[in-house]
Amino acid sequence: MSEQQAASGPTVKKFMFVNRKAPYGTIYALESLEVVLITATFDQDVSLVFIDDGVYELVKGQQTKGIGIKNFSPSYRALEGYDVEKLYVDQASLDQRGLTEGDLLVPVEVLDAQQIGELMAQQDVILSF
Repeated sequence: MSEQQAASGPTVKKFMFVNRKAPYGTIYALESLEVVLITATFDQDVSLVFIDDGVYELVKGQQTKGIGIKNFSPSYRALEGYDVEKLYVDQASLDQRGLTEGDLLVPVEVLDAQQIGELMAQQDVILSF
């Protein structure tokens, strides 16, 4: 690292986390959320995209007592406190599951596949869960 780089502080990279799995039944959704929080703690530019069954991670009113797993969906409301405010949802994924933006517990931007692809092209790092 050059002296100039050291003086200007750490480099901010654009990280996109793509969530494709249902929130329960696998560890992917919870692991993604943990990695997002860690990345945001290091002042990186973080965005999340919810595609396929990943849209279920954001659905209001999740009841998990019957499966004996803690409901971690309220944690998504805490993202704003970590300056994670770029949440995107795939329109086709919502449509295929009979969901609307109003069914989600946090504000999101609903995009089509082309718009999501354009966003992905702007990222430095993409991690899929």
